[in-house]
Amino acid sequence: MTTGRTARDRARAELTREIKDAARRQLAIDGAERLSLRAVSRELGMVSSALYRYFPSRDDLLTELIIDAYDALGSHAEAAAKSRPDPRAAWLAVCQAIRSWARAHPQEYALIYGSPVAGYQAPASTIRPAGRVAFVLLGILAQAQASGVLTPPAGSPEPSALLASRLQILAGAAPGLPPQILARTPIAWTQLFGMINFELFGQFAGWVDPADEFFAEATGQLATFLGLS
Repeated sequence: MTTGRTARDRARAELTREIKDAARRQLAIDGAERLSLRAVSRELGMVSSALYRYFPSRDDLLTELIIDAYDALGSHAEAAAKSRPDPRAAWLAVCQAIRSWARAHPQEYALIYGSPVAGYQAPASTIRPAGRVAFVLLGILAQAQASGVLTPPAGSPEPSALLASRLQILAGAAPGLPPQILARTPIAWTQLFGMINFELFGQFAGWVDPADEFFAEATGQLATFLGLS
């Protein structure tokens, strides 16, 4: 009985992988708005009723694709952080790793950092995967603070009481960071992903494209902005 269940589990996992791979191909052609379970079932030669046993709705399939994308990007960032013991070098390596993954997987990147899919409401199960990259970057800052190499830039203002209260979620993930650095962290975060969005969606064409030198310069300045000397 155990062997039979294991074989069925393997078969289910393999078919689930095939369904998601077909869905990713559809994303590349038609975009997330037009993702269709019926189209996926046709590509795989399945009746749609059989596919519904794996994914009851389009939104269930979208959620799995979103979680997979967040986890893949998170794993990429985590590996990059571990490859550099120096916090500043780790920051630069993670930024480059995020950009490299986005360039290699533009449809999946657009699914998690592009325009929201109309009518789709992300469930709570996406929250932990979505936070993996943020925790990597916060971990670098926490490591720098613990090592005594994090220096808030001179003249950094203290965040307002309202902003400080809203930054408590970051403080919980990286206790001990100076308030000035906590306030600068979401600025750096949005700058990083804003640059990647501009590059992927063609906004750098004609001035800083290819963006290699610009990205390296900008992420170095962001490291300094965060006190990673």
